[in-house]
Amino acid sequence: MSIFIKPFAVLIFAILLPQMAVSEQPALASLPAETVVLADLLYKNRPMVVFADSPDDPSFIRQMELLAQNPGDLQDREVVIIVDTAPNPPSQIRQRFRPRGFSLVLIDKDGQVALRKPLPWDTREITHAIDKFPSRRIEILERSPSGF
Repeated sequence: MSIFIKPFAVLIFAILLPQMAVSEQPALASLPAETVVLADLLYKNRPMVVFADSPDDPSFIRQMELLAQNPGDLQDREVVIIVDTAPNPPSQIRQRFRPRGFSLVLIDKDGQVALRKPLPWDTREITHAIDKFPSRRIEILERSPSGF
């Protein structure tokens, strides 16, 4: 009977291991623009607003797919993803940034617009841009004073 248990255990482990690795990946969470007050995120997070005129916009769909690929990298940089796909009635965030069609707007922790893009960007490009922000460089130095 023990002859069958060991191969069976190996088979179960081989099946469950990839699922366990996938489940450890942090989920991409996004907030609807009408529920967010940007002042509440000031000096705590980096809001990234993804605008589109419709949730069916191909650029919006592509952007959300790209963001879902490496959400942990964005979480490490304290990015909060805000989604606005309803131009009417315009949210306060939409009124402030006035996007035309698809737009990606990255705001630094101090509330200043750090990046505007009219096309989807992948997580690697976004994180490289964030890593150049003065506030991010200070965070890196605080975590590792030697710079490495």
